Amino acid sequence: MRGLLRWLGLVLCAAVALQLFFVLRIAAMAAIDPESTAFQRSEAWAQVAGGGGLRWRQQWVPYEQISDHLKRAVVAAEDDGFASHEGVDWEAMEKAWQRNARLAAQADTPRAGTRAPRIRGGSTITQQLAKNLLLSGERTLLRKGQELVLAFALERLLTKRRILEIYLNSVEWGEGVFGAEAAAQHYHRKSARQLSAGEAARLAVMLPAPKRFEKTPGSPYLAARSRSLLARMGRSELP
Repeated sequence: MRGLLRWLGLVLCAAVALQLFFVLRIAAMAAIDPESTAFQRSEAWAQVAGGGGLRWRQQWVPYEQISDHLKRAVVAAEDDGFASHEGVDWEAMEKAWQRNARLAAQADTPRAGTRAPRIRGGSTITQQLAKNLLLSGERTLLRKGQELVLAFALERLLTKRRILEIYLNSVEWGEGVFGAEAAAQHYHRKSARQLSAGEAARLAVMLPAPKRFEKTPGSPYLAARSRSLLARMGRSELP
């Protein structure tokens, strides 16, 4: 019994130490730009392990040097309540769970010629940043719980503006393409501050599946979604 208690104590101490490490990392980001994220490092390792060589394009730019069109487009596409929530949009998560439950039921009785439904998570920009910065890509309840804890930590230790700045500078926009500046140069041959509303909308629509859309830049779906987003992104509230 004593051995079991000692083992549980060590596990608890390790868990507390890990949370402290995460909190200190986040607190430092108030003043220090992260050089890379856990997601970026895992992608780089996958490239090298696959024998394709390392492709990594990223250039950090300050918040002011990113087009407001892109900020509004990303907020409208990914997290329309970003400026007002505290890290987690519980209503969006509930809707996502309900939708995924319906899709799972449909998948149990597939029809010929139909595509597999796409599962959505209802994650906020803050949650996505927490996951990409510090966590693995595995989908487990434990990892999701850690993501929620880190999202609340991000909201309390950083400003909304800083959270959006880090997100826009680190999010994936294609194979080895990370951040707004690299994406603007890769797809439009211009800087992130020069992006038009239409170009910003197109980049924002790519975010759920950037590698897929990178291969099909002229897809009708991408064009239609961009037009739809362009029509409503002007209402997005920025921090």
